[in-house]
Amino acid sequence: MSDIDHMQHALALGARGLGRTWPNPAVGCVIVKSGRIIGRGWTQDGGRPHAEAMALTQAGDQAQGATAYVTLEPCSHHGKTPPCAQSLIDAGVSRVVVAVGDPDPRVNGRGLALLRDAGISVDFGLCEDAARAAQIGFLNRVTLGRPMVTLKLATSWDGRIATSMGESQWITGPLARRRVHAMRATHDAVLIGGGTARADDPSLTVRGLGIDHKTVRVIMSRALDLPLTSQLAQSANDHPVWIIHGPTADADLKRIWTDIGANLIEVPVVAGKLDADAALAALGAAGLTRVFCEGGGALAASLLQNDLVDVVAQFTAGLGLGADGLAGLGSLGVTRLAQVPRFVPQSCEQLGADVFTLWQRA
Repeated sequence: MSDIDHMQHALALGARGLGRTWPNPAVGCVIVKSGRIIGRGWTQDGGRPHAEAMALTQAGDQAQGATAYVTLEPCSHHGKTPPCAQSLIDAGVSRVVVAVGDPDPRVNGRGLALLRDAGISVDFGLCEDAARAAQIGFLNRVTLGRPMVTLKLATSWDGRIATSMGESQWITGPLARRRVHAMRATHDAVLIGGGTARADDPSLTVRGLGIDHKTVRVIMSRALDLPLTSQLAQSANDHPVWIIHGPTADADLKRIWTDIGANLIEVPVVAGKLDADAALAALGAAGLTRVFCEGGGALAASLLQNDLVDVVAQFTAGLGLGADGLAGLGSLGVTRLAQVPRFVPQSCEQLGADVFTLWQRA
């Protein structure tokens, strides 16, 4: 097998940690000796042990003289775990292949330098584009101060999310809904607006996949006026609920939500709306790296207006609801096409009677 094959294996392993390792990145590592895989690992839930530690434990003494393939530059600083670069040195590996660098100021080339200074051969940049795409959440949090945002839209082919009477369940079919749950499971948090929380009473949990994954549920509600009888409120002690609210939220409501287990985050209000930039910055500061936004239309428009969307996950059903249906996006105030952020298609597939298209920010 080639270097590319082993790095692609490491990338596949790293993907197992997506949505589970924040605030740390989801890294994969494969250790190979004499053409045989002797160790492999990925970052574990909660961010530790790191991928390199898992793979080295599996390889044991055989790591001496081996090649390690790592999807992100090995860390070089002492935290809650020893530096992975030093662990690779101590294990006696002779070569390390790294896909992408770690921009964290505590690392940022130091991990590569530590390996080279120890006499280890280092190859850098293999499968870099794929690794950068996989690590976009962590990279965004470090370089931009905010998590990566995936905007999910499930609409009719004319861009509507409900009839004129508000009926929306179900526009898309069961295969599309199953894919939504799978995407929730690869994100640290699910984000909705207060209007959606009040209208739909969603649980926002991962269901039907046979896995136990407690995605953080985030609601943006300026006045904190969310139903205390809702599924979100009733399950706040068992499944994380974070509420982003404005500075004038009622003190009694703040106390009640805190008492039932919610984490409250205050951000400024700009032009009558919660400041989207400040909200995403607060989520990044709290350690979130990947956020899956499920609406509604006003929140989706706000994120797009502020250029905060990295990926659009578009589920399109084979029906039209007409101009009197509820639009999937709120007003963007667009007067010229040059104002609109562009996205390019990454993939397209049929899911039962629906079409799923993944768009990446250009």
